[in-house]
Amino acid sequence: MLNRYLVIINNKTLIAVLISIGILFLAEKYDINYEIDLTLISIAIIFPLVFCIRSAFRRREKALEHLSQFRTNLKTIEHYLRMSKLTDEKFKELSILTNKLENDFLKELSRPDINLKKIDSNTEEVFNFLKNNEEDISGGIRQKAIRFLRDVSDSQDNLIAIYLHRTPISLKAYCLIFIYLFPLVYTPTIINKMGSEGDAIFLTCFVVLLSEFILISLYNIQDQMEYPFDDNGLDDIQLEKFKFDR
Repeated sequence: MLNRYLVIINNKTLIAVLISIGILFLAEKYDINYEIDLTLISIAIIFPLVFCIRSAFRRREKALEHLSQFRTNLKTIEHYLRMSKLTDEKFKELSILTNKLENDFLKELSRPDINLKKIDSNTEEVFNFLKNNEEDISGGIRQKAIRFLRDVSDSQDNLIAIYLHRTPISLKAYCLIFIYLFPLVYTPTIINKMGSEGDAIFLTCFVVLLSEFILISLYNIQDQMEYPFDDNGLDDIQLEKFKFDR
């Protein structure tokens, strides 16, 4: 569990802290201090960062919604076909196909590279089963099963879209660059307000490092939440809970 809390600390955190220490050293050595309106920081960093976090949270909520629909629709197909004339052997074959579709899809979501052909192939196999067993599945039940299979495919495509298309890369890059530049603007202003004599320099150092750590940690939280399927972060989706045998 502790590792999940520490996942927000990475190489970006190290870079941000080293930049802060470097700027503190240079500002102290060359006596650089000035007063600037820190509203600029809010406009340049806070607003875009908050937008990215809210966007990542909405994507996660949408993913939960589509996962629920994916499991429900797939389960409903089995429930409908229980009312058909399928033999136990045929129904077992169907269960194997639906379980394969479900397990492979959830596994692909949790991997760095998703295999779209495998996902489409599994869905096609379930459709072919419905088509090849027309004699045992009445027209009404088959049409309803195909409709729910279409909804399964729709949920898959929505989840794949969430997997592939994330927060605009340019906006994330903009946020990261300005987080790295933050100490350059913030440090001389804090020195101007708090001074650099005696114990004041230690307090100044603490404030600058803490502020930079908070910003880069929020960025890392957003980055983790943006891909909620790998089960690394605290807020990641528990894909195991969406399986038939949960």
